[in-house]
Amino acid sequence: MSNAQAASLPVVRVLPLLGLAHLDRPFDYLVTEADSSAAQPGVKVRIRFAGRLVDALVLERASATAHQGKLRFIERVISPEVVAPEQLRMLIDDLANRYAGTRSDLYRAAIPARHAKAEETDTNTPWSDLSETQEPDLSAWSAYSYGESFVDAVLAGKVARAAWQVAPGDDWAAALSALAAKVAIEGGSALIVVPDQRDVDRVAAALRDSVGAKQITTLTASQGPQARYSRYLSVLHGQARIVVGTRSAAFAPLVDLRLIAVMFDGDDNLVDPREPYFHAREVATTRAALEQTSLIIGGHTRTAEAQLLVESGWMHSLTAPRETLRTRAPHIHAAGDSDFELERDPRARQARLPSVAFQAATKALERGKPVLFHVPRTGYIQTLACGNCRAPSRCRWCNGPLGLPEGGEAAAPTCRWCGRMDAQHVCPVCGSRKVRAVVLGTERTAEELGRAFPKHRVITSWGEKVRDTVPAAPAIVVATPGAEPRVEGGVDKQSYGAAILLDTWALVGRPDLRAVEDAFAKWAAAATLVEPHAAGGEVVIVADPAAPAVQHLIRWDMPGFAELELAQRRDARFPPAVHIALIDAPSDALTDFFAHVDLPEHAELLGPVDLPGGTHLPGEWDTREHGPAQRMLVRVPLASRTALGKALRAGAVNRGARKQELPLRIQVNPIDIG
Repeated sequence: MSNAQAASLPVVRVLPLLGLAHLDRPFDYLVTEADSSAAQPGVKVRIRFAGRLVDALVLERASATAHQGKLRFIERVISPEVVAPEQLRMLIDDLANRYAGTRSDLYRAAIPARHAKAEETDTNTPWSDLSETQEPDLSAWSAYSYGESFVDAVLAGKVARAAWQVAPGDDWAAALSALAAKVAIEGGSALIVVPDQRDVDRVAAALRDSVGAKQITTLTASQGPQARYSRYLSVLHGQARIVVGTRSAAFAPLVDLRLIAVMFDGDDNLVDPREPYFHAREVATTRAALEQTSLIIGGHTRTAEAQLLVESGWMHSLTAPRETLRTRAPHIHAAGDSDFELERDPRARQARLPSVAFQAATKALERGKPVLFHVPRTGYIQTLACGNCRAPSRCRWCNGPLGLPEGGEAAAPTCRWCGRMDAQHVCPVCGSRKVRAVVLGTERTAEELGRAFPKHRVITSWGEKVRDTVPAAPAIVVATPGAEPRVEGGVDKQSYGAAILLDTWALVGRPDLRAVEDAFAKWAAAATLVEPHAAGGEVVIVADPAAPAVQHLIRWDMPGFAELELAQRRDARFPPAVHIALIDAPSDALTDFFAHVDLPEHAELLGPVDLPGGTHLPGEWDTREHGPAQRMLVRVPLASRTALGKALRAGAVNRGARKQELPLRIQVNPIDIG
């Protein structure tokens, strides 16, 4: 290779993709004349860095360098493909500051690994030549207040942002797909981000009513390296106009992007489990602001984060009128779940099923409809609690949770940690010897319901045994949240005759900031699968009727619940009313980190405290020398989010430069505070 440097702009500023905070900055190299045309901003190159060959991303070209020493040449251009166009680089820079992360970690999530054979695939055929299209049916949006105006604004290329509350029984995938298809047919691009593969498949199927299969680009983790990279190239080249995918698809650099939609933003599948733990909703809102594109954050309910955007005026509320909700919603009512009420109800004593729920299920089965029984966990008997006061049953020797092993209720309570049996267990709170199953799970519930409804088939859907659909025939369907099968025929054609929401207190009673919000979303998702009240549809939630979340579900008042949840977060000073960062590290590393970080004004430190149960800090260290893993919380006002991220990022850079090797984890506004 000739070492003659390029005649024009011979200096390339590159970002080494190393994942190290203190090396997350540009470095200057030279480029040869032979590589000059290919080594453009956004292209990946190979460089020699600290004695080894590493990948790097070209950020810019320059005519001179401020570096005083001799510059090396880049080793080679990996590919002339501009895998990180300017809008993606701007997005990554912004998110790195928000999340106190390294840009290389974000690029890893945004850009699939290169596959040489994928570059041989034709990704330049115009989208309109891939297949014939049909005029999409946008009538579903007419059911929402200002829905038609919103659609008109999106199609006109204006900036319209909406928090969309899907009406009961509405096929959200069909409505969203029709809008995305119309955007693409008129020359723009649309991006739809959903939590999991089932949702991707559902949206893709709905899109095929308007566009051809080749005109739909899906980006998911389940795809192989070649398929994912070739589809990413089709996005870069402008061939792809409709992208549907899971969380990393939020970065897809579409050409002429006019619409972004993120569905069910409260789902934790939209949070990347690796540093810097980005949320697809935050990627989408940041993109919408940077690229001035329309945005939908949709779901059956509304998160506190979306409600904050509505209350700030940045986003508008898109809901159906009250009369439409009354027409479409099933009849929702609550059956008390207190021990006193359940003990008085002979049906509840027999199968944990209040009489009102049994009657609702029976009527639906008699109409020839399947009935959905919604349980919060999979498996068999999970754990035990006092049968009198519901205090968790704990092992006398190790304080672990007691459960029932194989053998069911006839077996003695056994510790799930140390394995000791405690046949003489006594509740330390009230002295009762009675125990009860806290959550019986799908398998146990299916057995009980099989005895309660002996004439009907029992179908389960949970864990790795998720069913997509069930026949439109009388049956008992037991499913966990997110695994509810749809009734064959689709929404508005066939639906469940009734839904029974069991063990609701096990969801709302979790020690989690978002427990009630999450439970509310799961209940609503199940309720919307039930036919309207006029057709006999009924939902029975076994919960305290006076609970605010239950009352909002009965009234189908999703914005009202979001307002309440946000108000409670403001009172407690928790996200999204403020911004919080969690810093986890051994106690010595935690002390050292905060001794060298310059936090923004009004920052409040909380802690240190021990890590929550079940949370672990990756890495190894001598706990006797450096102390156990602990957590510090940093809380700042809303206006200081970027300042907080920059400060923590600078602290991580400083720490790396000082070669501090103890593990440390930074999470900004995590979905689980602990």
